[in-house]
Amino acid sequence: MAKVGYIEGDGIGHEIVPVTIEILRELVPQIEFIPIEAGLDYMKKTGKNVLIDDEAIELASSCDALLKGPTATPPGPGSPKSVVVTLRQELDLYANVRPFQYPEKIDVILVRENTEDLYKGIEYRVSLDVAIGMRVITREGSRRIAEYAYRMASQMRRRKVTIVHKATVMKETCGLFRETCLEVASRHPSIETDEMHVDTVAMNLILDPKRFDVILTTNMFGDILSDLCAGIIGSIGLCPSANIGDRHAMFEAIHGSAPDIAGEGIANPAGIILAAALMLDHLGYTIQARKLREATLNVVTKKTVVTPDLGGNATTRQMAEEILRKTLQE
Repeated sequence: MAKVGYIEGDGIGHEIVPVTIEILRELVPQIEFIPIEAGLDYMKKTGKNVLIDDEAIELASSCDALLKGPTATPPGPGSPKSVVVTLRQELDLYANVRPFQYPEKIDVILVRENTEDLYKGIEYRVSLDVAIGMRVITREGSRRIAEYAYRMASQMRRRKVTIVHKATVMKETCGLFRETCLEVASRHPSIETDEMHVDTVAMNLILDPKRFDVILTTNMFGDILSDLCAGIIGSIGLCPSANIGDRHAMFEAIHGSAPDIAGEGIANPAGIILAAALMLDHLGYTIQARKLREATLNVVTKKTVVTPDLGGNATTRQMAEEILRKTLQE
């Protein structure tokens, strides 16, 4: 029996995660679900200056997979590290995989290094007016994310990997990433490889997203390009994400906790439901994953029972129930 931990998180997480767990219980009753507390609401409730504590990290590490709802992170110096960054680093979830698929618009898989770069959080003030952050890129970190991208491309029969960097300006950090990725590419001659500067990629994703297949890039560049791809689809609420390591895996929607609509019951659950489909694939429940994914895309594209952000008037629960009904019909 697979054991799945889940974090409701903050804001709309308390609405979209429970309905997703209900769908999963219906589709795969043999999975055991373990609740894990983390996020800003948890910090306020406990009075701790952490968004996720060591016990929660240990519990997450004992599960076969983790489904994470959106969590809020307070800004500014001295504030605790975000839940997602903490889990990525503690569980060594080095591959962030974000599929962006919408009929007639885009079919791109973005593979982003997940543990290095400026998101290491190595920052300090050298004076009242000057702050410095360190960008960490290693050969090993670059090698393993590149190997993951090419291995995934081969398994999924994807035709091309585009290595994305800015080595003309960041000659050492992006230079090392580029050099390492090209070395890996040379060992995968069956996959076409090209490279492109990150700003050029941003422009071309708008002008012609169909020229891209798999995008391989660094942590911060991948984070920014992900939201651009979500904009092409039409809503950040439709986009799932997988965080994969050699021993652990975590799945989430790419959107935030949306405090402006929290509690209203109108949050779009599609992103977290599609993330759950990725998780089912990872756990080996491929038939259920396919049915859930197809049903979700069917509901989203036909816009019959959808939330207001997609032009409908359905509640979160009504949309989730429609997705489950379609899934069971498949």
